Amino acid sequence: MNFALKEWWGKPHRDILSGLVVAFAMIPEAIAFSGIAGVDPRVGLFGAFMLSVTLAVVGGRSAMITSATGSTALLMTGLVEQGNALGEGMGLQYLLAAGVLTGVLQIAWGYLRLAHQMRFVPQPVMAGFVNALAILIFLAQLPQLGLDFFHPEKVAVTSAQLPAVWGLMALTLVIIYVLPRFTKVVPSALVAIFISTGISIRMGLDVPTVSSLGTLPGGLPQFGLPQVPFTTGTLGLILPTALAISLVGLMETFLTQDILDDLTDSSTHKNQEARGQGIGNIVSSLFGGMAGCALVGQSVMNVGYGGRTRLSTLTSGVSLLAMILLASQWVNKIPMATLVGVMVMIAINTANWDSIRSIRRIPKSDTSVMLLTVVVTVLTHNLAVGLLSGVALAGILFSRKVAKVIEVSSELSGSDHRIYRVRGQLFFVSSIYFRQGFELHEHPARVTIDMGEAHIWDQSGVTALDQVIRKLKLGGSDVEVVNLNQESTNLFARIGVAEEAGGRGGELSSAH
Repeated sequence: MNFALKEWWGKPHRDILSGLVVAFAMIPEAIAFSGIAGVDPRVGLFGAFMLSVTLAVVGGRSAMITSATGSTALLMTGLVEQGNALGEGMGLQYLLAAGVLTGVLQIAWGYLRLAHQMRFVPQPVMAGFVNALAILIFLAQLPQLGLDFFHPEKVAVTSAQLPAVWGLMALTLVIIYVLPRFTKVVPSALVAIFISTGISIRMGLDVPTVSSLGTLPGGLPQFGLPQVPFTTGTLGLILPTALAISLVGLMETFLTQDILDDLTDSSTHKNQEARGQGIGNIVSSLFGGMAGCALVGQSVMNVGYGGRTRLSTLTSGVSLLAMILLASQWVNKIPMATLVGVMVMIAINTANWDSIRSIRRIPKSDTSVMLLTVVVTVLTHNLAVGLLSGVALAGILFSRKVAKVIEVSSELSGSDHRIYRVRGQLFFVSSIYFRQGFELHEHPARVTIDMGEAHIWDQSGVTALDQVIRKLKLGGSDVEVVNLNQESTNLFARIGVAEEAGGRGGELSSAH
């Protein structure tokens, strides 16, 4: 009971205020992500509310913020278009069905302990992931600042509005970074939102506001099953999207969890979080909301403002709905420039500045992995593609390093007996260096290959040793392999090469 109470009740005033600030930051993103997916703004807002409230109860990480996200919204676009082609409004229904299936898959991944596979994501990939996310968060604000040169059609302000927009954003950032020097009783971002909104209303500034993004919902989310045919055709349509969202969502969630664990010096349950994300996405979809995952920026923001318990997550969701239903008239008047300032602060806090400051000290291979992850993620606007690219490059570079740990030395014993001693790991990458260690054009009467300090891991390693044996015997040498450990000997036996080698006059013996 004490453990449960600790997860809900630490410093409630900090948790409530932090959750309130996060709710303000969630509104424009939820609306924007609805637009990316091609559905009404209420779908993203209801998703943000349902996910926050549900994950506050069943999630595996206190103070983590879950909502509709850009990485998952990008995966929904194609399904919504396909659904709308089958009938008006069907895109949303198929999206909700995919959300339910996403949740089922994530629950399965949790029980299958998918989180343990995240141990294979190297630190440079994680650093690149968060740096790319910070860049994407910042780039997403450019249309509201009149700076999107590559997509001018997305610019949301006129030249006449630019001075006021930039002024409000600058004021927001000044308050956010200066106020904490005097007091930390109230989150500075919350103060910045109130002050800049008050100035905008009082001065009658002509600037884009939250109402410019879309119409806020006017009622509570309603429960209902997705109105799609329950057929194999429907399953075939939604399964690819659901599978992609389930994996991408969990990858982003696990990385967010690692970041928060590091910031708070704690350890949390990833597989429980996977199951919680699944439950959250099912609940969200049954109440007309988008599927989603953890938000890195808002989660870091929540922790940065003192949120430590599940109460902060619950507060963010409840505050979001309350602002939409009870204070929508006021929320609609919040200048987008103010929220841009808050999002710029989130981008700055999200970036891994240590990885940038130490770039000259870390190995070049790690720098390459981090930079590739950043570049691919930013160019594709897809966090999953960037992460997988970084992991792939890290695996290649690691394999090249490991490949050179194998060593083959030789010596003559008399005039007609050469002894080769092999040290290291023999597998698909190191096999080429293994073969290069033998004088295959030299054919003494006897050749002994001592494998006492080596281990064979795969079929490529077996094949490499077999090729060496064959070529030496073809030259007339009598070949003997000695001190091969039992596991490697068993691998030979299963593949069948050992028997063939012995049948051609070679001997294969295990170490005892």
